[in-house]
Amino acid sequence: MRYGIYLPTRGPLAEPDTIAAIVRGAEAMGYATIVVGDHIVFPVQVESKYPYTIDGGFPGQGDALEQLSLLAFVAGISERARLVTSVMILPHRNPLVTAKVLATIDVLSKGRLTVGVGVGWMREEFAALAAPDFDKRGRASDEYVAILKKCWTQDPVTHHGEFYAFEALHCMPHPVQEPHPPIWIGGHSLPSLRRVATLGDGWHPVGATSASPLPPSEFQALVDQLKRLTDAEGRDFEALTIAFKAPSYDPGRVPPGHDRLRFTGEPGQIADDLLAYKAVGVDEVSFDFRSPPLSKTLDRMQHFMETVVPLLP
Repeated sequence: MRYGIYLPTRGPLAEPDTIAAIVRGAEAMGYATIVVGDHIVFPVQVESKYPYTIDGGFPGQGDALEQLSLLAFVAGISERARLVTSVMILPHRNPLVTAKVLATIDVLSKGRLTVGVGVGWMREEFAALAAPDFDKRGRASDEYVAILKKCWTQDPVTHHGEFYAFEALHCMPHPVQEPHPPIWIGGHSLPSLRRVATLGDGWHPVGATSASPLPPSEFQALVDQLKRLTDAEGRDFEALTIAFKAPSYDPGRVPPGHDRLRFTGEPGQIADDLLAYKAVGVDEVSFDFRSPPLSKTLDRMQHFMETVVPLLP
């Protein structure tokens, strides 16, 4: 199993030297993946409910480094770790610009980009960005994935769709990875699973939170459903990467009906959790070690590698 870390995008850790220290520390410790979240703006009044906290409140305070700019910065200060948009909200950005920026990051990182994508949850942010209709964001997202793939694999490229269209043009250079950077689909709803089955190279759900615990038994049922959907599409389920995200929301709150939050407690308990998820098909888990000051974040990252990982086969 591989392990990843969440990179700070806001707060006291989100400054250049601290970010660089976390990235370099992660690579030195053996973390395989660095994941970066995505928000562009935060409307002052937000009534949309965040799906991963019990009260529906978003844990951010309105500040955030822009995701793709930050990944370009990380590409220049890292050497081995895969860089994951986790997740990029597809309808937020012009799809042609997005295709070019992502291809550039893949080139500059020498083929280390993974494009995690989602459809978004904040209606107010969609409105502020003049994004496609929030209620049609699933269809828009599917079309934008198709545009990314076209731009990364064809030259010249043309597109005429419901949400975007352009005549023949060159969008070069293509990414280093062939046929294109892996696309991981976020979420665990039925539409998300269908999107994985039809368009994705991986599944990238959030779990291990009080509002969305996704214990191994429930996760197994979703994996089984995803396999059925993938088989129905004539695609190879075994070729999919399953990358689980375990962010730190609602700290200290135990999900109803559970004895504790997954990936908390003693090292042996965390190792047992990892083995349980590995048994149901998880290839990779990304953890949220972010906690100011920098020394505390690095200590938490090191503690996991020194006390939990040695317990695993």
